[in-house]
Amino acid sequence: MIDPNQPHSEEDQEQPIVSHLVELRSRLMRALLAILVLFLCLFYFANNLYEIVSAPLTALLPAGTSMIATDVTSPFFAPFKLTLVLSIFLAMPLILHQVWGFISPGLYKHEKRLAVPLLASSIVLFYSGIAFAYFVVFPLIFGFFTSVGPENVAVMTDISSYLNFVLKIFFAFGVVFEIPIATLLLVWSGITDVKSLREKRAYVIVGCFVLGMLLTPPDVISQTLLAVPMWLLFELGIVLAVIVKRKAPVEEEEAE
Repeated sequence: MIDPNQPHSEEDQEQPIVSHLVELRSRLMRALLAILVLFLCLFYFANNLYEIVSAPLTALLPAGTSMIATDVTSPFFAPFKLTLVLSIFLAMPLILHQVWGFISPGLYKHEKRLAVPLLASSIVLFYSGIAFAYFVVFPLIFGFFTSVGPENVAVMTDISSYLNFVLKIFFAFGVVFEIPIATLLLVWSGITDVKSLREKRAYVIVGCFVLGMLLTPPDVISQTLLAVPMWLLFELGIVLAVIVKRKAPVEEEEAE
């Protein structure tokens, strides 16, 4: 008969860790499988997808000019890379769902109540950042770049260089649009408070322009188009933090 007062063996203590690692592997495999399925479905349309992504530039190119491929493998690998990245972007809701399924058992009830809207909002904000870059930023910066060049220079952009440029902008704006979520989490976790964030507003604005300089090409237009939304999203995060802080005491009273 086993004495319940006896300490657990090392094997019993290691078992939960092993089960967590097995679950983590399972969820990673599901996420990778989702990316693979999306990639296989989209790869047939890889060239069409590249045409859509390159439309903001090609619509502004002078008559008689087009994009070029300076590398012999670029006509294949540029659409291939775009399709792979797009598959990851589209699989993001499922990836975050797998992350949520892994961490949710360790959260309290009130934490789960806040985490679900945060996950949904982060997905929407990430896609909103990409849409803002495509529909607002690209027409402005490409219109500027194609109009300021010398008259005797034909604008013929390499397809790989263009893809690297737009993916960098997509990622930068997708991440930047998560600022309200990051601000809310900082306040909710107690790392900082709303008053402190308001007092540091001037430093945040300067930091937004510095990040805009680092994350975008070296031109004032794209830097400003990234820095200004960053600041406005920071202000939105403060507003959300105030709302959540006001609701927290009410929920605690109801729980009691």
